[in-house]
Amino acid sequence: MNAAVVDLHVRWLGRTNFAKGLALQEEIVAKKREDPSHLDELLLLEHEPVYTIGRTPDQSSLLGAAHLPHPLFAINRGGHATYHGPGQLMGYPIFDLRRCGQDLHKYLRWLERLLIELLAGYGITASRRKSLTGVWIGNRKIASIGVGVRHWVTMHGFALNVCGDLSPFDQIVPCGINNVTMTSMEKAAGQAFSVADVAASFEKLALDRISHLRTAAEPISAPQMQRT
Repeated sequence: MNAAVVDLHVRWLGRTNFAKGLALQEEIVAKKREDPSHLDELLLLEHEPVYTIGRTPDQSSLLGAAHLPHPLFAINRGGHATYHGPGQLMGYPIFDLRRCGQDLHKYLRWLERLLIELLAGYGITASRRKSLTGVWIGNRKIASIGVGVRHWVTMHGFALNVCGDLSPFDQIVPCGINNVTMTSMEKAAGQAFSVADVAASFEKLALDRISHLRTAAEPISAPQMQRT
């Protein structure tokens, strides 16, 4: 961890079961709600194959769901169906947005810029697309973003396709975008990458760029203990 940054704790969890990763996020969110002085955290990990869908009444992106070859989780993020699995870097920032101007759009754009800068470091040119949250290489999507926010504390985050099999995306309409093609760092650059190595690069970048997200507001004090 960068010694110059003392208010962000980054953890690399390696290959982690989705349910276990979700439970850990919930645990940290609960701690931050109980004690607002608790450090912001960034969890970096990789999942076993799984599909997820956000809090939307429109389930059409699942294409019926019964045919899916991997487990499906309905979770409290925005957005439609997506796939997570080996070869994909998952990033779960659990941040208090009250320290970031209570600005969700600013947070989403920060995540996109961070991913674009990360890819540039590997010689891959990527960009945003208007009205389509995420990161793209031309008309191919390389990173998806879906977040949940409760009491201004974020959870869930981004999925960056680093390497590996992308065919499970063919079983759904990724992010609810018809005819979208998913790509990866491996496909874009024509060379192999390690999820763990990319995670280490993202950690360094996040620690260096977290100040771009912060506001100059006074630190949030811990709540007074209530007696019963």
